[in-house]
Amino acid sequence: MGVSSAVFHRVLDALGEVEHAQGRDWTSFSVRGKRFGYYWPRTETVGLKQTVSEQLALVSERPDVFEEQFTMGGFGWVVVHLAGVDGDELAELVYEAWRLSAPEELVEGLPFAKVAKAVPRKRVRS
Repeated sequence: MGVSSAVFHRVLDALGEVEHAQGRDWTSFSVRGKRFGYYWPRTETVGLKQTVSEQLALVSERPDVFEEQFTMGGFGWVVVHLAGVDGDELAELVYEAWRLSAPEELVEGLPFAKVAKAVPRKRVRS
């Protein structure tokens, strides 16, 4: 299990209108001016906007993979260790973070199935 930062960036590229802003130690991601995520290359971690209930569920189920980052404005931000998630799970979490920030018309035009295609599939040898 575990995904590379390249997979994370492929998922971001599949989303609509993602804006990148470079900080000193991280890159932040927004959609139409509303922040939904961060990436820290040094630690290979991602911070994602989630509902408070999802934040609590993730952290309580797998504290070795997910950490509570902060809560603000009714949302719970969670730190995701890329080494502990697979591509499909990461795609779901990133899509949800984006969906919580994106305007309705963008969300309606981009179902999760389109984003899920950004995750590389392992080839099965016969």
